[in-house]
Amino acid sequence: MNARPQKKPRDLVDGVLLLDKPVGLSSNDALIKAKRVMNAKKAGHTGTLDPFATGLLPLCFGEATKFSQDLLEADKTYEATVHLGIMTNTGDTEGEAIETREVDVTLEQIEAALARFRGPILQVPPMYSALKRDGKALYEYAREGITLEREARPVTIHGLELIGYEAPMLKIRVTCSKGTYVRVLGEDIGAALGTGAHLNALRRIQVGALTADAMITLEDLQAHAEPLSMLAPVDALLSSFPSVQLTPELAKRFLNGQRLALGKESVMVPQELGRVRVYHEGKLLGTANLQEYAILAPERLIAAT
Repeated sequence: MNARPQKKPRDLVDGVLLLDKPVGLSSNDALIKAKRVMNAKKAGHTGTLDPFATGLLPLCFGEATKFSQDLLEADKTYEATVHLGIMTNTGDTEGEAIETREVDVTLEQIEAALARFRGPILQVPPMYSALKRDGKALYEYAREGITLEREARPVTIHGLELIGYEAPMLKIRVTCSKGTYVRVLGEDIGAALGTGAHLNALRRIQVGALTADAMITLEDLQAHAEPLSMLAPVDALLSSFPSVQLTPELAKRFLNGQRLALGKESVMVPQELGRVRVYHEGKLLGTANLQEYAILAPERLIAAT
């Protein structure tokens, strides 16, 4: 009797991959494919993109997964194509058309409509979303033809720019807070114009400080001779935090989870209080909170190797 071939053991891989997610693939499916290419033991993504959406999907491997929450909380930037005049039941191209209207709007009307959505707004989450109600995703209710009341939630549109209009397609660039549904924003813009609308295309181009410049497609990753070389370091997720450099003795105590009173022993201490990234001899040790009187309170630590 032939023995089953043993699976290749997974590797301990640490870092961040800036994946250009293709159309038609869920964020989780994209993660699984990239994880397989990297032969990584542990990986996670930092906020989902709908299957019809493309663009920047940061994938965290190994120790980087400890800091993925920071990207979930981060502002994000998208480029979107809003199809005026046609409404769908999902608010995007994956749904069925439920109403059509004539499109006859001017650039002045469009600019006036966009102005209404800049800054803090209230947004009603869509029925076709993964939000849970009584342990069941809203999209499951929607597929059963059930519409539930949803409470409007505060979000912030930091930037909303018209980048092109050729009726009925309206192209916009949106920078928004976490929890914002660009699909709903597209529908609301259509409602404000009196035409109705759905989202025809959506591409994410920035997450926090991470930009689309260094993205790689799945195809290029799979064809790469050294895919691990495409990983950014773990601290790529933390570039917006000030850094603190520790001496060997303080670094040892920090990795043991001890609160530290920083003085002349530390190499560099930021002026502002708050979250910081902590290093020793150029190596990331983790994140911490810098408190009054130069007290450093460990937060998330990198496993010692």
